[in-house]
Amino acid sequence: MYLNQIFKTPNPVIGVVHLLPLPTSPRWGGSLKAVIERAEQEATALASGGANGILIENFFDAPFTKGAVDPAVVSAMTLVVQHVMNLVTLPVGINVLRNDARSGLAIATCVGAKFIRVNVLTGVMATDQGLIEGQAYELLRYRRELASDVKILADVLVKHARPLGSPNLTTAVQETIERGLADGVILSGWATGSPPSIEDLELAKAAAKDTPVFIGSGANWENISTLIQAADGVIVSSSLKRHGRIDQCIDPIRVSQFVEAMRRGIAAKQPSKPVSSVKIEK
Repeated sequence: MYLNQIFKTPNPVIGVVHLLPLPTSPRWGGSLKAVIERAEQEATALASGGANGILIENFFDAPFTKGAVDPAVVSAMTLVVQHVMNLVTLPVGINVLRNDARSGLAIATCVGAKFIRVNVLTGVMATDQGLIEGQAYELLRYRRELASDVKILADVLVKHARPLGSPNLTTAVQETIERGLADGVILSGWATGSPPSIEDLELAKAAAKDTPVFIGSGANWENISTLIQAADGVIVSSSLKRHGRIDQCIDPIRVSQFVEAMRRGIAAKQPSKPVSSVKIEK
């Protein structure tokens, strides 16, 4: 499994850096320097707290487009990611919201990032941006064209969205992997900060077989030891921020607490070694 190669662990904690509003965003503050400084601060907090990877996304650019973002967003994200990668040694991933997978792959390939997150790789989802169609056809061919080895982590029945029709979770996971060619699948709750159920994680893990399954939302230091029993890794943000508030910066102490709770869960997951029998001479 590639998780060991990229993250140096089979059970990575990937912390999310939510970028401040970027150029052309309604809340853009006019200073790219401020965006970079905040991103560097949060990346440092994740690294010092023991996270295994970083996912950088334009979270505060809402409302999002369902298609390609403005070129200024791509340029700004590329610059910010490069600054972060010059500062920390953790593997970095890209998510260009809402679903601009091609731009995410282009940024990742050019700066040497290791993975991207794609909200809708296969199928059709009804979202607050409208109907979003899967990007698998274009994205996989684009990756081949770029000769890129960037991994694609794809959401299955992504949060803040509803599928057209009622697909079975098992089928959705299988199609994302077998027909969408995802390198990993992500399972979230219904919204940011909402965790998936342990039952859904177990179904996804069984359907994914050897493909890694990530918890994509709602994980915190209280529930991660349970959730990780049915997953390979976790993507986390809200619970790592000061006071657990989405608008605050990442707190390295909360990162450490989360990582420790995750390790306890992984330890509990490992099968206990049998006690060797000792022959007693009479």
